[in-house]
Amino acid sequence: MIPVAHSQSPKRLTFVMALLLSTFSVSALAWQPSGKVECIAPSDPGGGWDFTCRNVANVMKELDLIPGNMQTTNMAGAGGGVSYAHTISKRRSDDKVIIAASTATTTRLAQKQFPGMKADMVEWLGAVGADYGIIAVLKDSPYKTLPDLLNASKKDPRVIKYAGASARGGWDHLKVLIAAKAGGVKNLPEIPYLSYNNGGEALTQIVGGQVDAFTGDVSEATGFLESGDIRVLAVLAPERLPGKFDHIPTAREQGIDAVAPNWRGFYMPAGASDEAKAFWHEAIDKVYESEQWKQVMKTSGLIPFKNDEGSFDEFIRVQVADIEALSREIGLLK
Repeated sequence: MIPVAHSQSPKRLTFVMALLLSTFSVSALAWQPSGKVECIAPSDPGGGWDFTCRNVANVMKELDLIPGNMQTTNMAGAGGGVSYAHTISKRRSDDKVIIAASTATTTRLAQKQFPGMKADMVEWLGAVGADYGIIAVLKDSPYKTLPDLLNASKKDPRVIKYAGASARGGWDHLKVLIAAKAGGVKNLPEIPYLSYNNGGEALTQIVGGQVDAFTGDVSEATGFLESGDIRVLAVLAPERLPGKFDHIPTAREQGIDAVAPNWRGFYMPAGASDEAKAFWHEAIDKVYESEQWKQVMKTSGLIPFKNDEGSFDEFIRVQVADIEALSREIGLLK
């Protein structure tokens, strides 16, 4: 007979087994995506949504938030409408997909450009940063402050021509209208706005003297600002931006209560499980708070933008309502 070692008492063995079972149960209940995990970028490769997906995927992998890699799927079309419809109709209960979004998404929702689709048809996860809007003029422009510029528009709304990268009614155009409305300008539809293919092209119109002012995001104007070709009259942010942009005054400092963030973030299917929603909310928050993501923001020109599970959904609701009201005021919506 082989002797049996009695190194542990029955009570000790029972305690160890209970502890192991307890640990197993906790880990088994902690939901985590498995298999194919996906981020949909509603654009072709190289755009802002594509940038958001790929960089967040990299940081999630570095932080061990997901097993393996997150695949980026490019699904361009209708300014994000194709991916929005796809999420609602084909992926409505998918636990393993998130979709990149921005202020362009809420603008199109507000302007009914996604027919039959509303903001409450998806689960809004949170933002991971923002580009804030600016209004800039040529370096030797007679308009030295934002009130100078808007006072000219008060006298005649047609006197100042603006250039931006979005179409009429898009976010760049709306930034001007948000500032103008806050500054007391009447007859907003009469303000001239010229659309160009990108921010760089719009800025060359300023430098060339074809238009009076530029409306866009701060990241678009960095090169022209550093070369001294333009002067930024105001950043449409709650407070001054950090680092090399801290010399630019806010609109609020100048008595114009205008804030216009082009946030970058995510939504997911509304029909996903509660466990999956909780996981992705927490994962996006951990990315935002990480040192890795702070470095991404620093190199890309993104500005911190607060990300809270509860308040972000409310922020989306308010932003859609505000943009819808403004769009009706200028005649884009009836």
